[in-house]
Amino acid sequence: MTPVNQGTRPGHIRIEPMTDRDIERCAELEQLLFPEDDPWPAVAFRSELAAKHNLYITARDDQDRMVGYAGVALLGDAEHPEAEVHTIGVDPVCHRGGVGTQLLEALLAEAGKRGGPVFLEVRTDNEPAIAMYAKHGFHIIGLRKNYYHPSGADAYTMRRPELSALPLPDEVLS
Repeated sequence: MTPVNQGTRPGHIRIEPMTDRDIERCAELEQLLFPEDDPWPAVAFRSELAAKHNLYITARDDQDRMVGYAGVALLGDAEHPEAEVHTIGVDPVCHRGGVGTQLLEALLAEAGKRGGPVFLEVRTDNEPAIAMYAKHGFHIIGLRKNYYHPSGADAYTMRRPELSALPLPDEVLS
């Protein structure tokens, strides 16, 4: 894998729907980001992308390199909607550059169109992610012991109450 931007932060980031052409890069990033916790293979991304209730997106830099990905399940019905963030992954050379925040905000905007709470799980030792989620209105509501395998790491369950839509460019979801 060729690192993106060689340790610098990306410039302009575009958020776009994930396509089949992105799957191998997602699996590659999973191996890099989550080696101790059963990283998703390409087949898992294909399955998630194909599910009608899921929305998967990518972040691309100004040279069209995918530097991050994220996915959410839009669940429930019109009367009782809810959403669950499945994953957010950002190329390590772009960490702390705002890519994860942009991906999360795009997911929250889509969930906000439907209303309802949003849930997620996050490793208890992932302080930067926990802080990002808290900044976006998530609160810890539970602890899942030994949630991640095979590492045995614990996870917090976090919840954000009813959402209002955040601005999102039309071309992302069209």
